[in-house]
Amino acid sequence: MQYFSTVRDLLLVIIGFGLIVFIHELGHFLAARWAGIRVLAFAIGFGPAVASYRKGMGVRLGSSEKEYVGILDAAAAGTTTIEGRRATYHNISPTEYRFNLLPLGGYVKMLGQEDANPNATSDAPDSYQNCRPWRRMVVISAGVIMNIITAAVLFIAVYMIGLPVEPAQVGSVAPGLPAASAIATNAERLGIVEPGLQPGDEIIDINGNRPNSFSDLILATAMTGPNESISLLVRRPGVDAPLVFKIVPETSKLTNLLELGIGPARSTRLLKARTPSDAAEFEASLAGLGYMGIKPGMELVRVGDRQPVRSGHALDQAANDSNGHPFQAEFVGEDGSHATITIDPRPALETDFLFRSDKVITPVDHLLGLTPVMRVAKAGDAAKKGLQDGDIFARIGDVEYPSLAQGLAEVKASRGRTIPVVVLRGKEVAQKLVSLDIKVDSKGIIGFLAGDVADTQALVALPPAALRRLGESEPFEPPAASVIISPGTRITAVNDRPVTDFATLRHALLDVTHAATGDASITLRVQRPLDGIASVDVPVESVKWDLSKADISRLRALGWDNPLQLQFDAESVIRKASTPREAIEIGLSETRRVMLNTYLTFARLAQGTVKVEHLKGPVGIAHLGTLVASKGFTNLLFFMALISVNLAVINFLPLPIVDGGQFLFLLYEQFRGRPVPIGFQNAVTMVGLVLIASMFLIVTFNDITSLLGF
Repeated sequence: MQYFSTVRDLLLVIIGFGLIVFIHELGHFLAARWAGIRVLAFAIGFGPAVASYRKGMGVRLGSSEKEYVGILDAAAAGTTTIEGRRATYHNISPTEYRFNLLPLGGYVKMLGQEDANPNATSDAPDSYQNCRPWRRMVVISAGVIMNIITAAVLFIAVYMIGLPVEPAQVGSVAPGLPAASAIATNAERLGIVEPGLQPGDEIIDINGNRPNSFSDLILATAMTGPNESISLLVRRPGVDAPLVFKIVPETSKLTNLLELGIGPARSTRLLKARTPSDAAEFEASLAGLGYMGIKPGMELVRVGDRQPVRSGHALDQAANDSNGHPFQAEFVGEDGSHATITIDPRPALETDFLFRSDKVITPVDHLLGLTPVMRVAKAGDAAKKGLQDGDIFARIGDVEYPSLAQGLAEVKASRGRTIPVVVLRGKEVAQKLVSLDIKVDSKGIIGFLAGDVADTQALVALPPAALRRLGESEPFEPPAASVIISPGTRITAVNDRPVTDFATLRHALLDVTHAATGDASITLRVQRPLDGIASVDVPVESVKWDLSKADISRLRALGWDNPLQLQFDAESVIRKASTPREAIEIGLSETRRVMLNTYLTFARLAQGTVKVEHLKGPVGIAHLGTLVASKGFTNLLFFMALISVNLAVINFLPLPIVDGGQFLFLLYEQFRGRPVPIGFQNAVTMVGLVLIASMFLIVTFNDITSLLGF
C-alpha cells in the first residue's frame, strides 16, 4: 500500500513539473506566434519523440518531421497525397507538437534559433533572425514571465485554501550551539540572567522581517553571509519586552549548512501511520520494548504530574528533570482509548563527532570516551539472515566489539557485499559465540533495529582515537582511550562501587569524584574478553584512571535522556488569507521573496556558506516533491510554486545556453545594430554547455548518493 502511495505521489510531482515546463514553453510559443516567427516544434521533454501531432497530418507515433519534409519536397513538383486525399503543403502546419521520451524539461524550436547552435540561422522572412531584436527579447523572456505569473497564481490559491506551516517558535535548543549560549543585548535591562534561546520563545522578527513560519528562520540562518550575525527579536512568556539577539551561526557538522541549533515546536500528537502495516510495525516495536497500547496518532495528555501537556518536548524535559527517577506518561487516542506507561530515564551521554577519511561525519555517544557495544534491539527482517533480538556484536567485518557508530559504519562500508559477523548470544552466564555471513543490501542496510548495551551492561567498545566537539575545529582524544585498550572490556566496579550498566557506571563516577575540586585519580575494575567472549567468569583486573578537572566538569553537566524516542507531529498553524485581496498580496510577496532567496543562494554559493551538495537536481526534486505530496494537495501546490519561481530564476541567469544569456545577446544587438559575433557566441555557448552539464551531473550524483545513503 505504501509503495502505491509513493508511486501516486511521484506521478503527481512529475505531472506538476510537466505542467510548469509546459507553461514556460507556452510563453515562448505564444510570444513567437505574436512576433510572426515560424515555430517548428513545441516539445515537452527531451530525447526522441514518443508521439506527435501536426495540424493537417494528425497524430503520429514518433515524430512526423521526416514525413513532413517529404511532403515539402514533393510540393515543389506540385501536390502530394496524404492518406488518399489530395492536398498541398499549405494545408499542413509547420509546427509539430511533441511529447518526448524524457519528460524533464521542454523546448520551443523556432526557425533559425537554437540555443546550443548559434550557426543554425535562416534567411526566411518569418525566421528568428528576421524578427526585430526587441520582439525577440519579448519572445525569450516570455517563458520566465509565464513562470512568475504561474507561481503568483499558485501562491494565491494556496493562501486562499490555507497552508499548514510550523510556527516560528523555538521547540528545542541543542547544547553547545550558538542559540544555547547567545546573550540578548537587552538581557540585563530585562533581568534575564540565563543565556540562550529557550523552548517556547516566539521569533517575531528576523533581520527586520516578520517570519511566517519556522522554515523562514532556517532559511535566513542558512543564507547568512560568512562571519555575519542574524538578528532576532524574540517574545518570551513572562518577559515584559521582546528580547534582542544577534547570533553568529556555525556550520553544522552534519549538514554543512549554517545553523543556530534550534528545533521546531512539537505538538502533543504522535505522527500518524500512512498504512496499516506501518501502524502494526510501530505498535509491535514499542510492545517489544515493554510499552503497550501506544498507537500512532495518539495524543500525550499527561507527563508525571503535569497536565495539561503543551508539547511533545515535555517527555524530554521530564526526563532531564527526573534525576533518574521513573515517571508516567499518559496517551489518549481519537477513539477514546488510553495508554499509561512508566518511563525509566536513561543517563545522558556526551555526543561528539567522528570525522572519517571518506568525509562522512558520524555522531558518537560516549561517557568520557566509554562507548557501549552495539547490539540488535529488534531483528526485524534480519531474523531471516540469522540475527536474533538481543544479539551483541562481538565482531562486524574487521571491527571487534564495535560501538553503534563503528558498527553501522562497517556495515555501510560493506554495501552490496556479504559481511562476516560474530555475535554473543544468550545470558551473561551462558553466552556463546555465533558466526554468521550476512548479506548487506545496496543501501548499506542489513534490516535490523540497532541499539547498544548501555541499559543492561557496562560492556564497552574501543574508544575512538579522535573526536571533535561542536564548534571546535581541533580533534581531541577521549579520556577513556588511555585505559580501555581492548574492545569488549566489561567494567565491573569504579573503586569499590559495583557497576552493572551505564546508569550505575555514571552514578559511580559521580560518587567517587563528587568531592574533587581539581583532577582526580580513580580505579576501574575490568574484565577483558577471553577467546572472543566478554564473560563474567573472566578474571578481574584493576586499572588506574586519571581524570582532569575538565573531564569531571563534563561528567557533572550530563543530564538524563528520554529513552522513548517517539516521533511527535510538528506544531502547526494554518496560514490563510482572510480576503482575496490579501491572498493576492501574500502571493505576490511570496513570489518576490522566493526569487530573492534563489538569487541569494547563488551569492552564498560563491561565498562558500552554501555548498553545491545542498543543491537539488531532478532526482532530488522528485524525491523531495514526493515527500511534500504525501502531506496533502495544498503542500504540493506550494512546492510547485517554488519550483516555478526557481525555474524562472535559473532560466534567466546570464548563461548563453539559457534564456538570460540569449537576452543579453539581443540587448547587445538592439543597441549596437548588429548581432554578437558568431565566433564569440560559439565560444561562450560551449562554456555554458560545459557548466550546465557539469552542474547537472554533480547534483544528480549527489541526489543519488544521498538517496542510497552513500
